[in-house]
This record gives sequence, C-alpha cells and structure tokens, in this order.
Amino acid sequence: MAEMLDESSSLESVTIGVSRTSATIKGGRRFSFNALVVIGDRRGSVGLGYGKAKEVPSAIEKAQRDAKKRMQKVRLLGGTIPHQVTGRFGAASVMLVPAPPGTGIVAGATVRGVLEMAGLTDCVSKCYGSTNPQNTVKATLAALDLLRMREEVARLRGVTLDSSTTEEMVERGSRLMPAISSEKKIKGPVSTVAKPTGRGGPRGGRGGSGGPRGRRGPDAGAAPSSEAPAPAES
Repeated sequence: MAEMLDESSSLESVTIGVSRTSATIKGGRRFSFNALVVIGDRRGSVGLGYGKAKEVPSAIEKAQRDAKKRMQKVRLLGGTIPHQVTGRFGAASVMLVPAPPGTGIVAGATVRGVLEMAGLTDCVSKCYGSTNPQNTVKATLAALDLLRMREEVARLRGVTLDSSTTEEMVERGSRLMPAISSEKKIKGPVSTVAKPTGRGGPRGGRGGSGGPRGRRGPDAGAAPSSEAPAPAES
C-alpha cells in the first residue's frame, strides 16, 4: 500500500520488498535488512531506490532517499502509454501494452507498484524470464524510458504523422466513460442468511398435553361412555 512521503512535492512511496541478509562473523551471525522502494507523484515522475540497514524502518528510509536521486519522467497519454514497448534488464523482460479507459492495471504486484507511482491507470503488462523483483522493476523502468510521443517522433523524423491507434482508442474511451459512470450502478447479490423471508405467520405455540392415560384391565378395551349415568330412584 502506498504511503505519503512528502506533502510539499506530493510524492508517494510503495515498498516492493524487504529481505533479510546475514553475515557470519567470529562471534556468530550479524543480520541486516535491505529494502526496495519505488516513489512517484502519480503525474509522470517515478524513481527506484535501494537501502540497507540493521532495522527495517531505517532500510526503507534509506531506500526512499536513494529513490529521490533517481527520479525519471514518464511520457503518458491520458492514463495509459502512447504505444506498446518492451523493456529488458538482465534476464527479465517486461512488455507494456496500452489499454482503453476503464481497463485498469493488469499486472503483478511488482510491476503494478511502478505503474501506479508513475501515474498510469490503464495498462496491460506481461513479464518474461526472471521474476526477481529488482530485475523486474528495472526492466519496467527501462520500458517506460523507451516511450515516445507522436509529436516527438514526427519532429525527429521531419515528417507529419497522423493520429495513432492508441490516441483514437483513448479518445473513444473518454467519450464513453462519462455515459457509463452516470448510469445506475448494478447491485451485486445480497446475502439473505439469517434474515426473515416473510413467508407465513408467526411460529405456532406448543401443543396440548393430551387426554388422560388409558386404564389397564379387562375394561381397558371398552370405549368410555359419553353419557352421564342416570340418578338412582328412591
């Protein structure tokens, strides 16, 4: 989860991973922690930092200070990227694909942290090769560094370029998003466990105790007389 790093610059920080290392010395083992942190302002600036200390909070603080020194700008097209790109670092490769508004970020936890801190809201990613977090983050940053806007490419080539497929996709999605958001939201299923169903009346009371116990003997089988005996004559 991202946390606010600096209110004046609106920088946020997300910890990619924390690991423990040990060094064997004469008196035993000496443990330390290293942290990998990504910071950004969600507006096109992102940086990666690495820190090591004897305690986890100190390692994270060192990584945050290191990330501030390595900030880089990312070219964004709305909430996505201008074109598909693949970045590589070591044995890790990360492919980023632009997506229309409303798609969200389809990525793992490591790549997601970098894209969110950079300000992306719609992007699809795929990782190949090594899944080491440090290599994956660096490959993602390498991919973001390769992005170029249409105007920049046209100026370098000295030609005029028409609107790209990604720009048209973002424009169509932007027109549809307000209509979708203004509609009534679909309600999900509601649990009815332990709730009255409204069928029938109240629960019935306890039954009666029944009649007297039957007699034993020769007269047990005789049916009881329903009429009272007549009074004796004097």
